[in-house]
Amino acid sequence: MRRLISLLIIFSFLSGCSILKTMENISRLKYKIHSALDYKILGIDVKGKKSIKDFNSIEMLKLTSGLLKGTLPLTFTLNIEAKNPNDGSGGYPRTDLTLESFPYKLFVNEKEIITGNISQPLNVPGIGESTLIKLNIEFDLAKSVKEKSLDDVLSLLLNLGGLGGSTSNLKLLVKPVVGTPIGSINYPNEITIVDKTFN
Repeated sequence: MRRLISLLIIFSFLSGCSILKTMENISRLKYKIHSALDYKILGIDVKGKKSIKDFNSIEMLKLTSGLLKGTLPLTFTLNIEAKNPNDGSGGYPRTDLTLESFPYKLFVNEKEIITGNISQPLNVPGIGESTLIKLNIEFDLAKSVKEKSLDDVLSLLLNLGGLGGSTSNLKLLVKPVVGTPIGSINYPNEITIVDKTFN
């Protein structure tokens, strides 16, 4: 009986250490906005456009009509870079992790625009390299921003997806569910993901 109790204590201790180590490894998983590509508004490709003058007359007619109707559907791909540094170096065991769920809120200019999630789990191997999480974003720009004139809407769009566009106007709040060797673990709080800097 004493031997059994001792074994249970040892097992509990080792399990506790394993859980702590896994939690520590998860905390080292980092994210940032990598890029935003393939902006299209009402099916019009924004790539390569640097000013409102780059939209031709047919495109402007289509956009004006959409604005008058109060609908300007915008689609693009938002790439999130996930880095799992748990490659077995620096005293941490190699740990492959899986993003089982990635519920997010997308903000444009600090305004919440849309919520979403990944369509299927994504493996983030512990090799010290980055994995891209591709989010297919779709929302109605006319209903989602304060700008009402076509010039204002297109200026915002060009700042996001035009030639020289930036992801600095974008922000995600995410609360991932991560699959680990000991089971699924939910992040206790939302994390903020922005461009250029890993959180």
